[in-house]
Amino acid sequence: MGSGLLVLQRYSLDLRLRNLSTIFFTSRSCFGLSAIVSQLLAGAFFFFFFDFTVLPPAAGPPLPGTAAPTLTGFDRVAWCYDALVALVFGPALRNTQRAALAGLPTGAPHVLILGGGTGWVLVEVLRLCPAATVLYLEASRHMLVRARARLSLAQLAQVEFRHGTQVALAPSEAFDAILTFFVLDCIATADLPDALGRLHTALRPGGRWLLADFRPARRGWRRLLLAAMFWFFRLTTRLRARELPDLAAAMAAQGLRGEAMGQFYRGATEAVVFQ
Repeated sequence: MGSGLLVLQRYSLDLRLRNLSTIFFTSRSCFGLSAIVSQLLAGAFFFFFFDFTVLPPAAGPPLPGTAAPTLTGFDRVAWCYDALVALVFGPALRNTQRAALAGLPTGAPHVLILGGGTGWVLVEVLRLCPAATVLYLEASRHMLVRARARLSLAQLAQVEFRHGTQVALAPSEAFDAILTFFVLDCIATADLPDALGRLHTALRPGGRWLLADFRPARRGWRRLLLAAMFWFFRLTTRLRARELPDLAAAMAAQGLRGEAMGQFYRGATEAVVFQ
């Protein structure tokens, strides 16, 4: 009974965060860094004062995976992650992902989603490609539980949920499409070439790599925004990454060519499809 009340309390707080995000984002009369920073601070306040880890029971078998993935710290923010994103960015990040999803192969592709979080993008992939099969590879078990809870019983048969990072991929696995949405920025710069190499090896010839992420910035409000975000996630999740790498250059080093699908949040985010 007590744990049930704690779950209800946490979900109530999650709803409050979502309502707060709507108020913050729609009430801003102008775009300003101070508003963004204040929202990140508000998110940090809610996180530290209401850090609950109780989750609803997971349906289905235990999640497979590898030991000690790098990003397990995101377990701590799984309950409020979507609300915090909406608090700061409104619909911009999802719009960026939608633009990248225009590059999904047709038919029945085998898709790898790396670091999909709580599963919004998984639902979108299955809506756009109802015959797709998906490997959902996520380093946070709590995120995996939430992603799996979004699906119907029929959809669950199309998805393998695996706990881990790109290191958990088997050498024989190959995909028609790889989705990395706002996850490569979580990889430390020194580790990025190896991570991209592992993923590129898993992409079938002619396959597509769909990217949605932040754009590098050397000055101005976008650079300060990136610094604030890395500070926040280092504080709350012990993220190892310290700065946003030049993802376009890193992908080019893998021999991949990109087609720009759009920029959002006043140029702070972009969608690119690589082949």
